Amino acid sequence: MNIDSIAIPANSLSNYEKQIYDLKQLLEISKSLSSVLEIKKVIESMLYICMCQMRTLSAALFTLNGFEANAFTLDSNYNGMELASDINYSVPVDHPAIQLLESTNMTYTYEEMVDILKSRKEEIAFLETLHPSLIVPLKVKNRLNGFLVLGERIDLGEGNVYSSYEKNQIMTIASLAAIAINNATLMDMTTTDMMTHLKLKHYFFSVLMDKIDHAFVDSRSLAVFMLDIDHFKKFNDTYGHACGDMVLIEVAQIIKNTVRAEDLAARYGGEEFVVLLCDVEQEQAFEIAENIRKAVETKDFVFEDQHMNVSISVGISMYFGIKEMTAKLLVEHADAALYESKNNGRNRTTIYTEKKPAKKKKSASKKAELKI
Repeated sequence: MNIDSIAIPANSLSNYEKQIYDLKQLLEISKSLSSVLEIKKVIESMLYICMCQMRTLSAALFTLNGFEANAFTLDSNYNGMELASDINYSVPVDHPAIQLLESTNMTYTYEEMVDILKSRKEEIAFLETLHPSLIVPLKVKNRLNGFLVLGERIDLGEGNVYSSYEKNQIMTIASLAAIAINNATLMDMTTTDMMTHLKLKHYFFSVLMDKIDHAFVDSRSLAVFMLDIDHFKKFNDTYGHACGDMVLIEVAQIIKNTVRAEDLAARYGGEEFVVLLCDVEQEQAFEIAENIRKAVETKDFVFEDQHMNVSISVGISMYFGIKEMTAKLLVEHADAALYESKNNGRNRTTIYTEKKPAKKKKSASKKAELKI
C-alpha cells in the first residue's frame, strides 16, 4: 500500500487541530462563565470572550433589566463602543426584531435584519450607530433573554464576513452565556428584595462572613452600618402602607446612590437597612454614613401632594482585621450604636465603642481570704 494514499492533507490536519483547539476553548469558556453568579461579572466576561474569539473591536449585550422589564436595554453592558447621549438604546419586547431573534436559532447581520423587518426598520436604526458586524440571540429553553451585538472585526483580510464555522462557534458561546446569565439572574432574584431592589439579609450575612475572613487574613478594615427610619410607623398610620412603601423605596435609592460601587447595601427587615464597606477607615465610613443621613434629611418626600420630612438614625461598627470576629457580633455592635443614636435624639450617626466593664469591689470576706 502506498503511504501517500492514506496521508492526511496538511490543510485538513490544520482544520482538525483548530477544531480541537476550539473545543478546548469552549470547555474553558463554559467553566469560566459557570463559575460566576454575579450578573455584571458574567456579562463582562462574556463580552471579552466574544470579542477575543470573533476578533472584534467591540461588543454589546442587550438584556432585560429588572423583574418586570418591557424592553431589552443596553445600559452599561458594552465594551469598546462610544454611545450617543441622545439615543435611547432599547428594543421593546414586542418588537418584530425580538420576535425574529426568539423564533430562530441563527445569527443576523444588521443588513439582513433590516431587510426582513422593512416596515419597522426605523425603530432599530440606532443599532447602526454601534457598527454591528453580527447580531446573535441568547436563548435558554427557546426563550430570548438577550442579544449580542458584535462590532467591527479586526481587519485580517476577511472584513466583516463570518464563515459558517464562526457563526456556529459564536452561537455555541452564546448558548453557554445565556445559561450563565440565566443562572446569575435567578441568583439575583432570590437574593434581592423585590420592593427596594437591595440585597436580602441572608445574602448580606453570607458576604459579610467571607469579607471578615479576608480582612482577618490581610489585616484590612471594614465597616458595617445599621440604618433605621425614624418614626416610620407614623407614615403607615397617617397615610397608609402605600406611603410607607414609598418612603422605604426612596430611602433605599438614596443609600444605593450614596455608597460606593464596591459596597453592599441590603434591607435588614422592616424599616432597617444594613451596609457593608470594605477597605475603609473609620473617618471615611463616618463621612459616607453622614452623607446618607443628610441626603435623607434634606430630601422632599412627597406622597399624594403631601410633603413629608424623613430622617434616619445610623450605627457604625468597625473591624480592623486584628482579632477574630463573627458577622453576627459585628452587626450587633452596629445595632448597639444605632440604638445609641436613637436614645440620643435620633437623626444622627454613632460609632460603636466597646465599653469596658466596671471593676467589681472586693468583698471584706474576699479580702480576708487573700490575707490568709
